[in-house]
Amino acid sequence: MIPVRISRWLAIMAVMVLVPMPDAVTSQSDNKNNTLVRRYCSQYGVLDDIFFLRNLNNTLSSLRRQLANATVYHAVARTLINSETVYGLALCRQYLSNSECLKCFDIVAKEVGVCGIVNGARAIFDDCELRYENYNFYMEVNVGGNVAVCGNRTTSQPTFIQIVKNLLSDLRVATPRIPDFYAASTRKVIGSNATVYAIAQCNLNITHSDCAKCLSIRSTTLQDCLPNTFGRAIDPGCFMRYSDIPFFRDNQTTDLTPFIKNGNSSTKKAIIGGVIGGVGLLLIVLVLLFWHGSTKSRDRQRDKSTGATELLQGPVAYSYNDLMNATNNFSKENKLGEGDFGEVYKGILNDGEVVAIKKTTMATRGRKAFFTNELKILSNVHHRYLMRLLGYCNKGPHLFLVLEFMENGSLDKFLYGEKRGSLSWRQRFDIIFGVARGLAYLHEQYHVTILHRDIKSTNILLDNDFQPKISDFGLVRLLPEDKTHISTKVAGTFGCVAPEYAMHGHVSEKVDTYSFGVLVLEIISGKRCTDGIENGSITHNLIDYAWNLYENGIHVNLIDTTLDPSEYVQEVKKLIELSLTCTQSQASARPSMSEVVSLLSDRSSEQIQSIRSTFTKTNVTIPSDPSTSTPS
Repeated sequence: MIPVRISRWLAIMAVMVLVPMPDAVTSQSDNKNNTLVRRYCSQYGVLDDIFFLRNLNNTLSSLRRQLANATVYHAVARTLINSETVYGLALCRQYLSNSECLKCFDIVAKEVGVCGIVNGARAIFDDCELRYENYNFYMEVNVGGNVAVCGNRTTSQPTFIQIVKNLLSDLRVATPRIPDFYAASTRKVIGSNATVYAIAQCNLNITHSDCAKCLSIRSTTLQDCLPNTFGRAIDPGCFMRYSDIPFFRDNQTTDLTPFIKNGNSSTKKAIIGGVIGGVGLLLIVLVLLFWHGSTKSRDRQRDKSTGATELLQGPVAYSYNDLMNATNNFSKENKLGEGDFGEVYKGILNDGEVVAIKKTTMATRGRKAFFTNELKILSNVHHRYLMRLLGYCNKGPHLFLVLEFMENGSLDKFLYGEKRGSLSWRQRFDIIFGVARGLAYLHEQYHVTILHRDIKSTNILLDNDFQPKISDFGLVRLLPEDKTHISTKVAGTFGCVAPEYAMHGHVSEKVDTYSFGVLVLEIISGKRCTDGIENGSITHNLIDYAWNLYENGIHVNLIDTTLDPSEYVQEVKKLIELSLTCTQSQASARPSMSEVVSLLSDRSSEQIQSIRSTFTKTNVTIPSDPSTSTPS
């Protein structure tokens, strides 16, 4: 097979090709019930066989180590080395013992090996399943079509069909409400000695609603197997199975009663509930209207004890006179600096609160609704490591943003400014960790995905405890295109932004990951990303310099000489490797910020290894950064 380069979109759209299998192919397991249900293989090869196999083995080994824990039946793992990223997911049915689960995993791991060296494969057995891909598929659901695998025996018992339907319906309702998304239950067949056994299981990475939807579709699909005495329905997000032959013990059933109570109401109850609910809703609306009228002015005040505002409440609208008075008519004495998004002033509001006021040009002409919505989104971002937007003011072509004030100013002063060398390694690590958590929140945890697009030291401010606050997130969307400081497409500092963004304007979360990696190098080295660093007869920028040191095994030479070596030991070396992984030239090879947070949380980088970026300064001209190290 000749490895071929394919796009991420094409890989996702056509990643699996069904390999038809007989209805009952018994595995080599001692458990005769463990049957191969389906195997899927990608039709695409990989770029590098050696790296791919190494990454696949690492991922499978991690999955098996997790399943070795007797309480674990669901495992995910990924290896991010070079461009041959491998994401893996393994599931065992919870009626298995720990040894049975591991035995099944070994069998299913061999089964995906039948596919050869391809970038994705999946095998589903009755007792377990395994899947790997070159992209993050963990939340995929309802993409497998209506796949049911039915048995070849039928029943003549007239009540069997209805008993199976009732049992599948109960499992469909109960399973999404059970914390581990798994349920097993039985039903006696009336008028005979027969019993129906059934299970349902969802991938723990999907949501409750997706689990419910997946099982609803699969239970309907599975009923097509009737009057066959056993069947399975499969999907990337869930699995269902029924049989008249026991495949779990009687003491391994789940009490469904607490989870299906009120789950299936009669029509009469629904009508009564609807009437009562309608009357109740009317009363609630009347009460809220009265309450709103009596507390309108109070609700506009910020909660001084918590520093929070009501969720989805708009920012405070200040008058221009308020801000004039707060800044002493925007005097030079109150000016903190001038950055990419405008001038910044220190201000003291009428209530005595000290704030930072940013003056910039806005893009609101003919877009008032958009502008108002954007400000509301930004003002409702509440996170320990993100700068809070307290209020705003419109005046002519200018927009004034009222922000938290950070006494210690921006990070760049402590890295290569007048306060250089005053940060300890512990403080630097806390800053790195805080920035990673703030970006992960913007990318994945806030209800709207926000991309920063210009992560750098001047946009990281420090509070009194030297904890970081990311500033200027989301502000690029408020500016007119001709006011961005790079071009009409790119907001960011050349030499510090991802190559796909600098050259083509392609934007994704991985753009922030790249800039985060550069920032980590700056924090570790105390050098700017655009500095020319002499290495023998060659002058490198910071990224090239770090790569060359790493490739020669001397990346400790990158560490700021003002740091005490006894503080960091081996921790800095791992962070250098992580930062280089974040600056891979291919966006798909970079970790997400949530993965970075996970790595920093457990201080483990064993599976993160850096491969030389193919993007160098010969690919694109990197001019010197025209901005100074003043706050932005």
